[in-house]
Amino acid sequence: MPREDGKIKMENKIKVGILSFQGSVEEHKKILNTFNDVEPIEVKTFSSLNKVDGIILPGGESTTISKLLKIFNLSVPLKERIKSGMPVWGTCAGLILLAKNIEKETPHLALMDISVKRNAYGTQINSFVTTKKIDEVSKEKIPLVFIRAPWIESVESKVKILLEINGHIVAAKQKNMLATSFHPELTDNNEFHKYFINMIREYKNKNFF
Repeated sequence: MPREDGKIKMENKIKVGILSFQGSVEEHKKILNTFNDVEPIEVKTFSSLNKVDGIILPGGESTTISKLLKIFNLSVPLKERIKSGMPVWGTCAGLILLAKNIEKETPHLALMDISVKRNAYGTQINSFVTTKKIDEVSKEKIPLVFIRAPWIESVESKVKILLEINGHIVAAKQKNMLATSFHPELTDNNEFHKYFINMIREYKNKNFF
């Protein structure tokens, strides 16, 4: 990969978008900045969406984020880019945004063949941290932070379950879509971000050739 002054040129970096209406935007950026070949980009507009190779939908409040997507005219173009193959990773509220079915709520982007229960782990005081080994993501156990987290009640056949905790699905993947109940950006571990970056790299290579 071409370099300039010992660094990877900006135009050759993998551009990872972070939907920046709510949630742990700075925390995601901090971890993405640990990768030399990655440029994090905050996405709030159509033009910024068009610059990215993949996008993270961070935590927050799913209904509010969905409303803001519509206000900023991003809901349809975001959905179309994901449907066309752009990698997307939804964490917590982002997972809810992707789901085709949400308990007691109208779906938002409705792209991923999963059914989700909001705030399944309860209120803020029921938040917790645990460590688990996720074979597809890392060879070692990684810390998982759950904050008013949803879980996935069920999946259809096209969805691969990556992790279950006490019988509840908390991480899953379907083609170019990755969804986690927990917040990897709130830890010092970058394995999940590395996994998503590799998804984007594979997508870029496929489209390049």
